Amino acid sequence: MTSASDGGQVQPPGADGSPERGAPTPEEAGESPVLHPSGFRATESGHRRRRSRWMLVGAVIAAAGLLTTLFGFALSRDPSIIRSPLIDRRAPDFALPMLNGSGIVQLADLRGQVVVINFWASWCAACKEEYPNLLAAWERYRDQGVVLLGVDYQDNSSAATAFMKQMGGDWPILADPGSRVAIDYGVYGVPETFFIGRDGVIGLKRVGASSYALLTDEIQRLLGPGG
Repeated sequence: MTSASDGGQVQPPGADGSPERGAPTPEEAGESPVLHPSGFRATESGHRRRRSRWMLVGAVIAAAGLLTTLFGFALSRDPSIIRSPLIDRRAPDFALPMLNGSGIVQLADLRGQVVVINFWASWCAACKEEYPNLLAAWERYRDQGVVLLGVDYQDNSSAATAFMKQMGGDWPILADPGSRVAIDYGVYGVPETFFIGRDGVIGLKRVGASSYALLTDEIQRLLGPGG
């Protein structure tokens, strides 16, 4: 339809004369929507990538925290201090002959004193390493209600005697035929040292060479404040 005032024909807004509207959507045109190269719509893909990234970051942080905790726990423990089943229990009694044949020592007779039992052997390099520490601790505490006992472990008696003469020290050294006492105490190598309180209860087991500081600290603890 024309208008006289326009002076010409006016083209209809739409081919069918309907009002003009925007371009049809891909769905309306019968086309597939534009996809991200991954196969997902761009907005959905971005959301999933962000979620996956944060999940990965969270997993890494959690794993790092767990490893830090475990590592710190491991560093806080001394692997040479063994939590033996005998700890906090009455020490197994024994009666063993002294290596020099001068008598028999029975553990029960030493009740009321702090007893340090050191399983050792003349063929043991670590035993030679710790020997000066035992000697120094013995000299310091021998007159304070402390008894040091050496139990010769799977050794030749003559070699053990020669070792003692060479290194010095006069605490009782005991023979252990058949390693019966060593078995009772769960010994599987030397040196191993047990610290027993006045009440006959084992307070600590040390595997490996004992330092002078460890010996004196544990003896002092078992002696108590007035020791």
